[in-house]
Amino acid sequence: MSSNSFTGSIPDLGNLRLLKRLYLAGNNLTGESSKGELKFLSSLTNCRYLENIEVSLNQLNGVLPTSLGNLSASLQMFEAFGCKIKGTIPAGIGNLTSLTGIYLDSNELTGFIPNTIGKLKNLERIYLEYNRLEGYIPTAICQLSKLGDIYISHNMIGGAIPACFGELKSLQRVYLDSNNLTSTIPLNFWNLNGLVGLNLSTNSFKGYLPSEISNLKAATDVDLSWNQFSGDIPSSIGSAQSIVYLSMAHNKLQGHIPESLSNLISLETLDLSFNNLSGMIPKSLETLRYLRHFNVSVNELEGEIPSGGCFSNFSSESFRQNHELCGVARLQVLPCRTKHSKSKSVSSLIKYVVPPLLSTILIVTILLILIRRRNQYVKMKTEESQLAAIHSPVAFLRNVSYLELVRATDSFSEANLLGKGSFGTVYRGKLDDGTDVAVKVFHSLSERATKSFYAECKILSNIRHRNLTKILSCCSTTDFKALVLDYMPNSNLERWLYSQDCCLSMLQRLNIAIDVASALEYLHCGLTTPIVHCDLKPNNILLDDEMTAHLCDFGIAKIFEQDMHMAQTKTLATIGYMAPEYGIHGTVSTSGDIYSFGITLLEMFTGKKPTDDMFGEEMNLKSLVGESLRRKSLMEVLDSDLMRDSEQLSEVLLQQFVSSIFCLALECLNDSPEDRMSISNIVDGLRKAKLEYLAIRGKAEKAA
Repeated sequence: MSSNSFTGSIPDLGNLRLLKRLYLAGNNLTGESSKGELKFLSSLTNCRYLENIEVSLNQLNGVLPTSLGNLSASLQMFEAFGCKIKGTIPAGIGNLTSLTGIYLDSNELTGFIPNTIGKLKNLERIYLEYNRLEGYIPTAICQLSKLGDIYISHNMIGGAIPACFGELKSLQRVYLDSNNLTSTIPLNFWNLNGLVGLNLSTNSFKGYLPSEISNLKAATDVDLSWNQFSGDIPSSIGSAQSIVYLSMAHNKLQGHIPESLSNLISLETLDLSFNNLSGMIPKSLETLRYLRHFNVSVNELEGEIPSGGCFSNFSSESFRQNHELCGVARLQVLPCRTKHSKSKSVSSLIKYVVPPLLSTILIVTILLILIRRRNQYVKMKTEESQLAAIHSPVAFLRNVSYLELVRATDSFSEANLLGKGSFGTVYRGKLDDGTDVAVKVFHSLSERATKSFYAECKILSNIRHRNLTKILSCCSTTDFKALVLDYMPNSNLERWLYSQDCCLSMLQRLNIAIDVASALEYLHCGLTTPIVHCDLKPNNILLDDEMTAHLCDFGIAKIFEQDMHMAQTKTLATIGYMAPEYGIHGTVSTSGDIYSFGITLLEMFTGKKPTDDMFGEEMNLKSLVGESLRRKSLMEVLDSDLMRDSEQLSEVLLQQFVSSIFCLALECLNDSPEDRMSISNIVDGLRKAKLEYLAIRGKAEKAA
């Protein structure tokens, strides 16, 4: 009776004495319980021929009974994932010696994995991911000689991987990610040459990666990211030629990127970001014809970035924050010196060394004096041009005349009005060449508006990112100042969150959140000196025709100088979004933008403004979500539009996913700026959340 719309409780089926297979998955059935235990499971102990139980994706909302171990000795499959099952796994499960598969993932199980699981000699698959299990991985699992898959991701399991794991030669997929596992990986673990998938990410593993990693010859997916691995990447990894996905990001790896990675001929994704890697990017990686995703950002790499093969498709994001890398201009790195210029400089040096010593000293002295005077002159001119750029933005942009803007906006008519702000008014317009634009006209009689105009000119003319608004031109006269910007046909995020005519799906909101976080990451980390936006809120997040988000309005933004981490300001940002230290002391820092992003993220998924009338001194948006997390009642605060958009997901899966988003947002809202998440971790966390959402949605659609 799977995949229907049955409701009500699963009845007592104990009288079906000849029952072999029970399939009730994908309904809305509940489990009538006595003392919290699921009674229908106890009744099935009378069915002595039972082989398969499949009750996944229902609303059982109960506890596995202790009588579970009294089910039929011939039971082979027990599938109950996504059912809101609570409590512990009964120790009696060890009596079901014919079991080949246990599917209890995406529930609310607590307690330990029972040692009695070691009695299940025929067990091939264990799926316990997305629960709240604690304790350790029992060594009794090593008695399961037929075990092929073990999934215990997203729990609270601690301790080390049992040393005996290396003896389970039948293992094919080991997913232990997102737990509290520690210590080093047992050396014999790398002898599991039958592994196809390995994910140890988001734990606290440490130590070196041994040369035995080359034994993973059958592995297609290897994720070791977000740990504390150190030392070099072993060159022997080139022997694991089946790897398609390889991530070692967010560790403490050092040394060079091994040339042998070019032997991974099937590789599609390689992520080595956020380590301490040095040396050059091997040119041999150009031969990886299937490589689509490559990231070595935030390391200490140097030298020329390869330009052939797959490297022609990579963007600057793949290489950011490696200050000694050089390459083509589109990668936003230093230009490389050519061999010709190097040989020329060497020849010149020899030429000046050859003359007599006395003549050389005289010539060098004269040259130094001339160079010093020239540098002083260049420095003076540079400072003058910088000042001119600040006070005359037309220096770096094509001028648009006032009359052209009058024609473009139909004399700044109300029909073309897009919005009003503190310092100006925005109109839609069409330039003489047919370009659709947004014209931001500043209140030129206001000193603050004039400062805002120059600030936006200075910032927007020096930043380039797909998620930042783009300045096209400007118009500046004595009594009129305006910016000409890209026109965004889908208005701003605030309209989409609160208009009755607009509705954003879960995936769209995730994409917008990732876009905005990526823009902040660029402003905070991708420039020589950080830029703090200071006024992040839904009204300043514009959406283009493809619903890509663009951060706008840099009127009160701050450009930090070298080694500067915070500043003081008297300009207030928007109430409800600004960080506590901003509102109280006027302290501006990149952490203030993180706080504003956290508030915006909560607003996007709750549909509630931080200034809503329901909030007061005792309750605000942050405390509302925090309390709902504590009470496990997230569905009460989730935007109702998202509930309808995610109807195909079970409530437990939806709650688990939303919990990860809200937890990330609250990590941005710590009162102490030092305790807030870094923007790079936010971007990674949101991208990971998006992948998890797509996975659980795909799983739900497949089940349907």
